[in-house]
Amino acid sequence: MTTPETAPLDTWLAVTRDDGETVGYLEPVTDDYAEVVPRNRLGHAVGAATDYDAAEELVLDRGLRELAEHWLLDDAGAELTITELSPAGIVLRDAYVSKALATVATRIPWPDTTHRLRPAPRTR
Repeated sequence: MTTPETAPLDTWLAVTRDDGETVGYLEPVTDDYAEVVPRNRLGHAVGAATDYDAAEELVLDRGLRELAEHWLLDDAGAELTITELSPAGIVLRDAYVSKALATVATRIPWPDTTHRLRPAPRTR
């Protein structure tokens, strides 16, 4: 679902809710932004390239709920939870002990356009 080449980050447009919270981005495919790739807060493409309005609606509908899910880094290891997310990077900690104990953090670059993070399988 990604374009062959990712557009420079400074061309991505933030999609914000009414309260000003950024919920995702629109990556331009065309110079006039008539066609864009919808991306979540992690930088993952969440749909195929489409028109601006449809992509914006998709990103707004998805919101931020997926950030609370558990993740796998490079498809292996312990389930992780996102504890920080900013242009400085994505900080992850063990999902099962991070709230109770000070745990070692793992930081990966933002955006994660190479999909190093993948949702952990749901066990419930």
